[in-house]
Amino acid sequence: MGLNLKPLVIREKTKLEYFANKVIAVDAYNAIYQFLASIRGPDGLQLTDSEGRITSHLSGLLYRNINFLSLGIKPVYVFDGKPPSLKTAEIERRRQIKKDATVKYEKALAAGDMAEARKYAQQTTAMKDGMVEESKQLLEYFGIPYIDAPSEGEATAAHLTNTGQAYASASQDFDSILLGAKRLIRNFTNSGRRKIPNRNTYIEIEPEIIETSKTLESLGVTREQLVDIGILIGTDFNPDGFERVGPKTALKMIKQHSRLEDIPQIQEQLQEIDYEQIREIFLKPEVADVKEIVFDKVNYEAMTQFLVKERSFSEDRIQSSLNRLKKAIEKKSQNLDQWF
Repeated sequence: MGLNLKPLVIREKTKLEYFANKVIAVDAYNAIYQFLASIRGPDGLQLTDSEGRITSHLSGLLYRNINFLSLGIKPVYVFDGKPPSLKTAEIERRRQIKKDATVKYEKALAAGDMAEARKYAQQTTAMKDGMVEESKQLLEYFGIPYIDAPSEGEATAAHLTNTGQAYASASQDFDSILLGAKRLIRNFTNSGRRKIPNRNTYIEIEPEIIETSKTLESLGVTREQLVDIGILIGTDFNPDGFERVGPKTALKMIKQHSRLEDIPQIQEQLQEIDYEQIREIFLKPEVADVKEIVFDKVNYEAMTQFLVKERSFSEDRIQSSLNRLKKAIEKKSQNLDQWF
């Protein structure tokens, strides 16, 4: 489900190259789930190594970060900690969706419908034991820093944009805006085509940046009011939102009445949720206190050992990719030296 602010925010298309030499705080779980969902075979099964262990997340992190570093982008990954207690209902809802999708996947597979099987397989995506640790290990070989957030990773990523330690946070979710991020990047990957589900058509995908201040100014609301708009639409902490209230209706209600407590027609529903605690989660989130973000050199040898010897990646492909990264970094270093 997720918070839908798409009709309200000011989105500006850009290119990945724009973020060269900028630190970007990446919502790690959001990125890893994307890899686990999308990097699959025609039958919907994820990539695995010789021992049957899933490697889709490692493949995604490998090639995306090679591209980032080649362009001079400085990603820092922020991992989730303990979710707020109010998220229990949303976690259970997602678990049920995966359970239902697993049944549909098996039926589609038995019927030989590979397109349907792949679609439902993506909906069964789950983080398994060891994946977070493996992801962190690969990031260490890249010399890319990561942060363990005390609670929601997006909250700490947003916090880093306000301390000046990161230029923007990167996630597909709009929650970062309610959490106070100065800037949010969506589609933080290569430009390309994405297939529309259940249709034989594709759309062009480009990175887009959302400046929170521009959105607030355009809508004529405060951040506090935008949080109330989010609650009306539905967040991870009240997934169902309010009956018959979409983004534009929510904006109209807040513009007219200023805050949730003053909207007459929702008072009965409002008493069914802990809206004050939801506000608190967004406006005063629990975040990591990050003293310094340090980037290190790429450890090509250790990365090759890990991916090829331990996780069955193709040695030729890994060597080719890492050589490309090495050349890109060397070229940027030489260009930089010319200025001194």
